[in-house]
Amino acid sequence: MTALPLTLQPRPAEPVDPSVDHAILAIVSGASTASTCTTDLAAGPWDFDTRPGYGPGSSMGDVIPTGAPRQGELPAEYREASEAELHARITAAKEVLGDRVVVLGHFYQREEVVTHADYVGDSFQLANAALEHPHAEAIVFCGVHFMAETADLLSRPEQAVILPNLAAGCSMADMASIDDVEECWEQLADLYGPLDVRGADGLVPVIPVTYMNSSAAIKGFVGRHGGIVCTSSNARTVLEWAFARGRRVLFFPDQHLGRNTAKAMGVPLEQMPMWNSRKPLGGSSTADLADARVILWHGFCSVHRRFTVEQIERARAEHPGVRVIVHPECPMAVVDAADEAGSTDYIRKAIAAATEPTTFAIGTEINLVQRLSAQFPQHEIFCLDPVVCPCSTMYRIHPGYLAWVLERLVAGEVVNRITVPADVAEPARLALERMLAAKP
Repeated sequence: MTALPLTLQPRPAEPVDPSVDHAILAIVSGASTASTCTTDLAAGPWDFDTRPGYGPGSSMGDVIPTGAPRQGELPAEYREASEAELHARITAAKEVLGDRVVVLGHFYQREEVVTHADYVGDSFQLANAALEHPHAEAIVFCGVHFMAETADLLSRPEQAVILPNLAAGCSMADMASIDDVEECWEQLADLYGPLDVRGADGLVPVIPVTYMNSSAAIKGFVGRHGGIVCTSSNARTVLEWAFARGRRVLFFPDQHLGRNTAKAMGVPLEQMPMWNSRKPLGGSSTADLADARVILWHGFCSVHRRFTVEQIERARAEHPGVRVIVHPECPMAVVDAADEAGSTDYIRKAIAAATEPTTFAIGTEINLVQRLSAQFPQHEIFCLDPVVCPCSTMYRIHPGYLAWVLERLVAGEVVNRITVPADVAEPARLALERMLAAKP
């Protein structure tokens, strides 16, 4: 009897672990040959709570403002608990609290936190999610400080918005302080004349536009001066709204989102001068500012500044046919070299909509990329930056802090509440309402 040849079946691919925590621990222990921007990421964030700075990760080189919020000491029982113990405690606390609490998790949060979120999304999606639970006593926002402020602006006064770690700020948001923005506004008034007076063309000299990634104080400034808030997904619509009301736009705090959006609308680069708050007239000439259509604030996201054209070229060389999608907070050259640019939600939806197995190279925060890779095993999905370097401030939210704030709620105590003062909240809400009313 002739033996039939064996047909070798391909071995199924190993499932992707969505946990960036696990990837970092493997690197530090030597179990992985990948690299990380700092081995300090393997430590608990409480090791850095008493030190000035944003903590280990992409923003660790950024200068934190004096007086930035610090987190008090986390009790030892949370610092010393295992991943499994914290998971069980969070689950149990949520079961006790029930509908009294809603937990929101940003796309960039670590997997061990996101797994407990009732809603996962970007900052504005999550703020809107909070509105869907008007009877919840507490909103636990697993994100960064400006996001918790926005949730407080949009929630009912009696609802407590809680940020598990007060040290979870945002270096980009901090790059546009209210004092620097008001000083800029005064200098522009000296240059252009009264900024609230319409000319013969029916336009005011400048309309301020702030990205959602900004403090409540900045949103309040924008609301007081006839301006508007934008997100990465509606920035074009918002700029169109602003150009219908002003001859030029002052856009902050992210220069890259402003530049990439305005460039796609046909605004020449020479009409987009930079404003550096450390220099007179922002470092530009009066002629440049007179011809400006968009004045860009000298701010940036340290996560998205890590992506380069060289990384895209390497991805194309090693993965023929790769589809490169980057976030519009990336530098202009990176956006131009990519196949597509879009918000975190755009990236997620683009991958979900792909009907054929596809290789994706993604230029955004590693926690989202790793999670997408696990969620869509039919595709090959990897981060453009081969170095594992999560957002420093998102990484300050750890399951230990989430367990702590939830168990304090069970005990009847609200900790780490974020509250926006009324004099700031009213104009900030106005700026947000203008954004919601601005339709494409």
